[in-house]
Amino acid sequence: MASASLGNLIFRSPAAVPARKAIPNCAILRSASLILPRPSLFFCRETFSRPPKATPSQKYVYPDPSADFASAETQKFKAELLKKLLKEKETFGDDLQMVVNVCAEIFSEFLHKQYGGPGTLLIEPFTDMMVSLKEKNLPGAPLAARASLLWAQNYVDEDWENWNSRSDE
Repeated sequence: MASASLGNLIFRSPAAVPARKAIPNCAILRSASLILPRPSLFFCRETFSRPPKATPSQKYVYPDPSADFASAETQKFKAELLKKLLKEKETFGDDLQMVVNVCAEIFSEFLHKQYGGPGTLLIEPFTDMMVSLKEKNLPGAPLAARASLLWAQNYVDEDWENWNSRSDE
Protein backbone atom coordinates (compact mmCIF):
# COMPACT_ATOMS: atom_id res chain seq x y z
CA MET A 1 0.00 0.00 0.00
CA ALA A 2 1.52 3.32 -1.03
CA SER A 3 1.38 6.32 1.30
CA ALA A 4 2.53 9.92 1.13
CA SER A 5 3.06 12.51 3.84
CA LEU A 6 2.17 16.18 3.67
CA GLY A 7 2.90 17.97 6.93
CA ASN A 8 0.85 16.25 9.63
CA LEU A 9 -1.45 14.52 7.17
CA ILE A 10 -0.85 11.02 5.97
CA PHE A 11 -2.40 10.02 2.66
CA ARG A 12 -2.78 6.42 1.65
CA SER A 13 -3.81 5.27 -1.73
CA PRO A 14 -7.28 3.75 -1.76
CA ALA A 15 -7.07 0.06 -1.19
CA ALA A 16 -9.59 -2.60 -0.59
CA VAL A 17 -9.54 -3.74 3.00
CA PRO A 18 -11.47 -6.93 3.67
CA ALA A 19 -14.25 -6.93 6.23
CA ARG A 20 -13.51 -8.60 9.53
CA LYS A 21 -16.22 -11.15 9.03
CA ALA A 22 -17.08 -12.44 5.62
CA ILE A 23 -20.75 -12.67 4.71
CA PRO A 24 -21.57 -15.26 2.06
CA ASN A 25 -22.83 -13.87 -1.27
CA CYS A 26 -22.05 -10.26 -0.20
CA ALA A 27 -18.95 -8.34 -1.08
CA ILE A 28 -17.99 -5.78 1.54
CA LEU A 29 -14.96 -3.65 0.92
CA ARG A 30 -13.60 -0.90 3.10
CA SER A 31 -11.35 1.76 1.69
CA ALA A 32 -8.98 3.92 3.69
CA SER A 33 -7.72 7.07 2.07
CA LEU A 34 -7.09 9.79 4.66
CA ILE A 35 -5.86 9.34 8.20
CA LEU A 36 -5.68 12.42 10.40
CA PRO A 37 -3.34 12.45 13.38
CA ARG A 38 -4.83 13.10 16.80
CA PRO A 39 -4.40 16.67 17.94
CA SER A 40 -2.23 17.00 20.96
CA LEU A 41 -3.86 18.68 23.92
CA PHE A 42 -1.89 21.27 25.82
CA PHE A 43 -3.26 22.81 28.99
CA CYS A 44 -1.61 25.39 31.09
CA ARG A 45 -2.08 25.59 34.83
CA GLU A 46 -4.05 28.86 34.57
CA THR A 47 -6.75 27.10 32.60
CA PHE A 48 -7.94 25.20 35.65
CA SER A 49 -6.79 27.45 38.47
CA ARG A 50 -10.07 29.40 38.70
CA PRO A 51 -13.50 27.92 38.18
CA PRO A 52 -15.67 29.76 35.67
CA LYS A 53 -17.92 32.40 37.18
CA ALA A 54 -21.61 31.93 36.72
CA THR A 55 -23.61 35.02 36.04
CA PRO A 56 -26.62 35.31 38.32
CA SER A 57 -29.87 34.83 36.48
CA GLN A 58 -31.85 38.00 36.25
CA LYS A 59 -35.47 37.70 37.20
CA TYR A 60 -37.86 39.92 35.31
CA VAL A 61 -40.35 41.60 37.59
CA TYR A 62 -43.62 42.52 35.94
CA PRO A 63 -45.10 45.87 36.88
CA ASP A 64 -48.13 46.05 39.12
CA PRO A 65 -51.50 46.27 37.40
CA SER A 66 -52.54 49.79 36.47
CA ALA A 67 -56.03 50.79 37.62
CA ASP A 68 -56.24 53.55 35.01
CA PHE A 69 -55.23 51.21 32.22
CA ALA A 70 -57.61 48.51 33.50
CA SER A 71 -60.58 50.89 33.49
CA ALA A 72 -59.84 52.28 30.03
CA GLU A 73 -59.16 48.83 28.57
CA THR A 74 -62.34 47.38 30.09
CA GLN A 75 -64.43 50.07 28.42
CA LYS A 76 -62.74 49.41 25.08
CA PHE A 77 -63.19 45.64 25.56
CA LYS A 78 -66.87 46.03 26.40
CA ALA A 79 -67.59 48.17 23.32
CA GLU A 80 -65.62 45.90 20.97
CA LEU A 81 -67.17 42.71 22.36
CA LEU A 82 -70.67 44.14 22.01
CA LYS A 83 -69.93 45.10 18.40
CA LYS A 84 -68.52 41.60 17.68
CA LEU A 85 -71.37 39.70 19.33
CA LEU A 86 -74.06 41.86 17.66
CA LYS A 87 -73.20 39.90 14.50
CA GLU A 88 -74.51 36.82 16.35
CA LYS A 89 -77.71 38.47 17.62
CA GLU A 90 -79.76 35.34 16.91
CA THR A 91 -77.51 33.34 19.29
CA PHE A 92 -77.77 35.80 22.19
CA GLY A 93 -81.22 37.29 21.67
CA ASP A 94 -82.30 39.65 24.47
CA ASP A 95 -79.45 38.43 26.72
CA LEU A 96 -76.68 40.04 24.65
CA GLN A 97 -76.10 42.96 27.01
CA MET A 98 -76.04 40.64 30.04
CA VAL A 99 -73.47 38.36 28.33
CA VAL A 100 -71.24 41.36 27.55
CA ASN A 101 -71.58 42.66 31.11
CA VAL A 102 -70.56 39.31 32.66
CA CYS A 103 -67.52 39.06 30.36
CA ALA A 104 -66.53 42.67 30.99
CA GLU A 105 -66.80 42.26 34.78
CA ILE A 106 -64.51 39.22 34.80
CA PHE A 107 -62.08 40.87 32.37
CA SER A 108 -61.99 44.04 34.47
CA GLU A 109 -61.24 42.09 37.64
CA PHE A 110 -58.36 40.34 35.89
CA LEU A 111 -56.91 43.59 34.56
CA HIS A 112 -57.16 45.28 37.96
CA LYS A 113 -55.64 42.43 39.95
CA GLN A 114 -53.33 40.38 37.73
CA TYR A 115 -52.40 41.89 34.38
CA GLY A 116 -48.96 43.48 34.54
CA GLY A 117 -48.08 43.94 30.89
CA PRO A 118 -47.06 41.70 27.99
CA GLY A 119 -46.44 38.15 29.10
CA THR A 120 -49.06 38.21 31.84
CA LEU A 121 -52.23 37.60 29.84
CA LEU A 122 -53.71 34.42 31.27
CA ILE A 123 -56.35 32.00 29.98
CA GLU A 124 -58.19 31.69 33.31
CA PRO A 125 -60.37 34.82 32.98
CA PHE A 126 -61.73 33.54 29.70
CA THR A 127 -62.52 30.09 31.05
CA ASP A 128 -64.11 31.83 34.03
CA MET A 129 -66.27 33.79 31.58
CA MET A 130 -67.52 30.62 29.96
CA VAL A 131 -68.21 28.93 33.30
CA SER A 132 -69.99 31.99 34.67
CA LEU A 133 -72.13 32.40 31.56
CA LYS A 134 -73.11 28.72 31.69
CA GLU A 135 -73.92 28.92 35.42
CA LYS A 136 -76.23 31.88 34.72
CA ASN A 137 -77.83 29.94 31.85
CA LEU A 138 -76.91 32.66 29.38
CA PRO A 139 -76.70 31.68 25.70
CA GLY A 140 -73.55 31.50 23.60
CA ALA A 141 -71.06 31.02 26.44
CA PRO A 142 -68.35 29.36 24.28
CA LEU A 143 -68.77 31.94 21.52
CA ALA A 144 -68.56 34.90 23.91
CA ALA A 145 -65.55 33.49 25.79
CA ARG A 146 -63.71 32.75 22.55
CA ALA A 147 -64.45 36.19 21.11
CA SER A 148 -63.20 37.74 24.36
CA LEU A 149 -59.99 35.73 24.30
CA LEU A 150 -59.28 36.53 20.66
CA TRP A 151 -59.85 40.23 21.25
CA ALA A 152 -57.55 40.22 24.29
CA GLN A 153 -54.80 38.34 22.42
CA ASN A 154 -54.94 40.84 19.58
CA TYR A 155 -55.14 44.09 21.55
CA VAL A 156 -54.31 44.03 25.28
CA ASP A 157 -50.51 43.77 25.13
CA GLU A 158 -50.30 46.34 22.34
CA ASP A 159 -52.65 48.69 24.20
CA TRP A 160 -50.50 48.29 27.33
CA GLU A 161 -47.37 49.25 25.38
CA ASN A 162 -49.13 52.28 23.87
CA TRP A 163 -50.53 53.29 27.28
CA ASN A 164 -47.12 53.19 28.92
CA SER A 165 -45.32 54.94 26.06
CA ARG A 166 -47.84 57.81 26.34
CA SER A 167 -47.42 58.09 30.11
CA ASP A 168 -43.58 58.24 29.77
CA GLU A 169 -43.77 61.37 27.62
